[in-house]
Amino acid sequence: MKKKFIYLALLAALGIGFIYTFVLKPQQSETNTIRLASSPGPYSDLFLNGIKPILEKEGYKVKNQSFSDLSLADVAINNGEADLNVDQHTAYMKNFNQEKHANLVALTKIPTVPTGIYPARKQQLRAVAKGDSVAIPNDPSNMARAYNVMVKAGWITLKPGVNPIKATSKDIATNKYDLKIQEMQDVQIPRSRQDFDYVILPGSTAYPAKISTKTMLLPENIKPDYYLVAAINKQDQNKKWAKAVQKAYHSKEFKQYLAKHNRDSFWKVPKEA
Repeated sequence: MKKKFIYLALLAALGIGFIYTFVLKPQQSETNTIRLASSPGPYSDLFLNGIKPILEKEGYKVKNQSFSDLSLADVAINNGEADLNVDQHTAYMKNFNQEKHANLVALTKIPTVPTGIYPARKQQLRAVAKGDSVAIPNDPSNMARAYNVMVKAGWITLKPGVNPIKATSKDIATNKYDLKIQEMQDVQIPRSRQDFDYVILPGSTAYPAKISTKTMLLPENIKPDYYLVAAINKQDQNKKWAKAVQKAYHSKEFKQYLAKHNRDSFWKVPKEA
């Protein structure tokens, strides 16, 4: 009977050791590691330079996983292979969720670089003339932003009742200068500037192409759905690390970082940030 008791006690001890080593301990490690699914652009850089140090002081480890395409980063988050992305706005995220039947949610709005009209063959807005060519992004959300900034410039008008964040070429009511508008992949636009009179670029495209926002001829009025967000899987929104990320973006330390590094008002900060 005594031997049986000792045997059972040993089994119990081994079981507890197994559970701690292979179940509880890894979960604890995962809780303290935040996997950033980064894409080329200013927003991941802002996170790594301004937010990561704050999280590390709180005991978190940030692991950066680079993706060449934002949609691939979102797939990784939706599949549980990454935790966080900071390179998309709400309109893009909603479109991704709809197309991929995904479950991404916005943790918080974050500082954003506006979309704007940039010079190409022509250097001034007032130089616009009949038949000029304009390159704009062809993805749905940034395409709509481009049409909206052209409305702001007085180049086009949209049909009454059009949802601005869903605007397409079919929604153009008037085209004052008969502009030749070319929709193309955003990363191709900086390389093709010599082929157009003007180009319209989001900040995430201008930044890696080393096109300074100082040269922007006209910025957009950023609509709520076009502010960048920290995007995560819906199932993670109440986890401690997610709350820590949200807190870091709203922290005094991050505001001080922005005040020091936001030269020429490069970043537009949402009111609640």
